Amino acid sequence: MTLLSRAGRILPAVFLVSACMNAGPDGTADTAGSVNVVEGTSISFPSALQLAEQYRASGLESRRFTHTELWTAMAPALQSPALSVKEIGRSLHGREIRAVTFGSGPTTVLLWSQMHGDETTASMSLADIFGFLASDEPNEMRDRIAQELTIVFVPMLNPDGAERFQRHNAAGVDVNRDARNLQTPEARTLKTLRDSIQPDFGFNLHDQNARTRAGRDGVQVGIALLAPAYNAEREYNDVRSRARLVASTMTSGLVGEIPGRVARYDDTFNPRAFGDLMQTWGTSTVLIEAGALPDDPEKQRLRTLNAAAILVALDAIATGTYANASAATYDDLPQNTGGAMDVLITGAQLVIPGQPPMQLDISVNYDDAVARTGGVVREVGDLQGVIAIDTLALDGMFLHPEPEALVGSRNKHWLTVGAKAKFTVRRGSEPASELVSRIDR
Repeated sequence: MTLLSRAGRILPAVFLVSACMNAGPDGTADTAGSVNVVEGTSISFPSALQLAEQYRASGLESRRFTHTELWTAMAPALQSPALSVKEIGRSLHGREIRAVTFGSGPTTVLLWSQMHGDETTASMSLADIFGFLASDEPNEMRDRIAQELTIVFVPMLNPDGAERFQRHNAAGVDVNRDARNLQTPEARTLKTLRDSIQPDFGFNLHDQNARTRAGRDGVQVGIALLAPAYNAEREYNDVRSRARLVASTMTSGLVGEIPGRVARYDDTFNPRAFGDLMQTWGTSTVLIEAGALPDDPEKQRLRTLNAAAILVALDAIATGTYANASAATYDDLPQNTGGAMDVLITGAQLVIPGQPPMQLDISVNYDDAVARTGGVVREVGDLQGVIAIDTLALDGMFLHPEPEALVGSRNKHWLTVGAKAKFTVRRGSEPASELVSRIDR
């Protein structure tokens, strides 16, 4: 028996067991700026994927790691004379914030990762990119990037948050909401770096909620992209237009690898956020949000996709070929849409011991939405219209809560919101009826 989700995934019955001109939105032309196109063709996305896999840094197999663990994993690559490492600041608790520089070209690119301490996918990706940049094996793309670009990476901006795998810094501040007031040392470090190098392009690297879908009825988003607005009117100037073309370049490769799972992030202007203000300050900035993929609990596949997308973008900037991208490729992406539940169970009759069966839907959310573990009941009742990452259609079946999901004793039992999502799916209402599957995560 298989169960079909609304997202189109087939779930087993034992689920959970075990420089161009581009028209803007108003139809007017946006100038993408002058582009110096160098000889050669930009790298293909499949080739970039191969590089990301070939140079994968060891020691980052879990998406939870500390400041020390990250820099230890990157240490072999950072021994290369091609990469220079410099302390650029200290966190609130005194941990070093370091920048890594590669290349000496006329175009400057700034990438910063993990300003939220629990958003680690891009940090792993940068570790893999360092392995490629540090290699002494001949590679034309590496040579042209080094010649055309000066790239400054900040692999971990919020090391105190990383220590506890939390979003905020040690003072409880969301560093990405401190771009205007600059009250945290982490925010001041990034702003000072930006002002000192005056980057032409920027990449704001994040992870997003795993319960986000590509449009209301789409599947779970793997990667969302955004060319942030530079003003409240969300207009396009040359700075934002360049960012949109870079985002389009990345989109073209990503949709071939994870079709239906690439989305466009909300572009409402936020005057406190670094991505938006980078655009305002003149840096053509792209936001990359790594979401989640099925069967990727430690985000290792997303890590590789992320690294490949960044390599493609860097090479497109180095060659100037990003200017040949179509803005529509980015504009036509489905909107990043939140608010989904992890699992929606429909069609079954719920059997509470001592009570007649009731036709009720159940929604479940996980404590860890990426690894899909620690499921708890979120809502019980008529859930028609509720959106979920996965839907279990159990028409004609009976859903029996396991003892761990119930409170009470004898003939008085409660199934409560927040209870463990542990059920047996049976053919009948009797506890001894034929077992079909178990729901237990």
